[in-house]
Amino acid sequence: MAAPKDPRPCSIADALAVVGEKYSLLVLREVCLGNGRFDQLARNIGAPRDILATRLRRLVDAGILTKRVYSERPRRFEYRPTRAGLELEPVLMTLKEWGDRHLRDGVDLPMVVEHSCGSELVPRVTCRACGAPVRHEDLTARPQSPGWTVAGPATA
Repeated sequence: MAAPKDPRPCSIADALAVVGEKYSLLVLREVCLGNGRFDQLARNIGAPRDILATRLRRLVDAGILTKRVYSERPRRFEYRPTRAGLELEPVLMTLKEWGDRHLRDGVDLPMVVEHSCGSELVPRVTCRACGAPVRHEDLTARPQSPGWTVAGPATA
């Protein structure tokens, strides 16, 4: 039976259809770290090999990864991020930061990412126009498609 379709057009749902499957973002994490060979991916992610092969195929088909031959005998491929894949890297960094803060309490962090300036990267989402940090209370949703309603801002 097919999964129920979101009744409203949504770019978040569309993106999750491509990268929301288990292991997909972990594949992208590894490829962005330079671990693009199948054996490296299988070892570092822990995904079953058949599922990993399916995820890789879908990410290539979606234009997030490319694959290139690095060995002819036996024929083996390595995967690299495309421009679209690299544009997902800030999403990965933001998820990592959220996990570091809310799931690990900033303790026992498995990895620190440094910016080219030498400082630890702490990603922030900012407004393209004014540069101010994005805060929930500063946002206003303006639906552009039928089927959307906005009840008002949710607060914690």
